Amino acid sequence: MAASWSSSGKKSATSGATIAFLLGCSLTFENALIDAGIGVRNVECGTLVPMFISNLTCRPAGPFHGPMVVTTRPIPEAQVQLAGGLTARYPHAHGAPLHAGSPQAIGIAYLGRPDYGDPVAIHPGEVPVFWACGVTLQAVALKARPELMITHEPGIMFLTDLHREGDSRW
Repeated sequence: MAASWSSSGKKSATSGATIAFLLGCSLTFENALIDAGIGVRNVECGTLVPMFISNLTCRPAGPFHGPMVVTTRPIPEAQVQLAGGLTARYPHAHGAPLHAGSPQAIGIAYLGRPDYGDPVAIHPGEVPVFWACGVTLQAVALKARPELMITHEPGIMFLTDLHREGDSRW
């Protein structure tokens, strides 16, 4: 569908077709972390990764604007740099972390109550590390209120037989 957004935020379309697209997910890089000996708590616990609505804002695109949703994983302080380097190899799966350290610095008051997913414990010597999350679409859609939007359930992703980008084994 060819579409454009006017300065008033109204969509102008040249056909009635529907547009579909897929976003990468940070779940993609969890195998790289595990292979490097970095524990992934949500995988170890068999739970969904914790996701939080942050105070980081997305770059507006027409009527679409709003807060960024982030995932968090506790990483041993000595492995934060390694984790960042490994995940940076996956730019289409959210890449390098956006923030490491104080959740309050990005508007998250309490890690024990994620907006989506399940909470995980952070042990002494671990740092909460935050990555961009595809659930950002839902947060932005709540503000834009499109006429129709079909999306995924947080933590339940599209599966494919394509190799993980950034995985040196392929």
